Amino acid sequence: MTVASMGALLLVGACSAPPMAPMSTMLSARLSGASEVPNVMSDATGTVDASLEPDSRVLTWRISYSGLSGPVTAAHFHGPAMAGQNAAPVVPIGGPLLSPIMGRATLTPSQAADLIAGKWYLNLHTTAHPNGEARGQVNVRP
Repeated sequence: MTVASMGALLLVGACSAPPMAPMSTMLSARLSGASEVPNVMSDATGTVDASLEPDSRVLTWRISYSGLSGPVTAAHFHGPAMAGQNAAPVVPIGGPLLSPIMGRATLTPSQAADLIAGKWYLNLHTTAHPNGEARGQVNVRP
């Protein structure tokens, strides 16, 4: 076999390789009382680190927080809503709700589209702030 024919075989093999799977979309949010609507006075801070698998639409998350007035009584992803707007919960987050909170959910196609478009936020609720003490708009990481 000549060097040229070996090169041709390698090229054909490379061209017939299966396509690469699409990469996960990485998402994040910064949580604060100032992002609540209306805003609340709180020392709460937090972050959301999440990923969305494009084919399965499985959303996985890790939520870390501190400085809340008390234990988290409920946590949800809400949408569709842009920053400054409120919306109903779309994905409830089950317990335990101690930091860090980790979980996953399978989204519908429209939910995945709203999430990627920046139309979801995460809200942490406490007894002192039943409508939410720390909130952050979820966005695709640059």
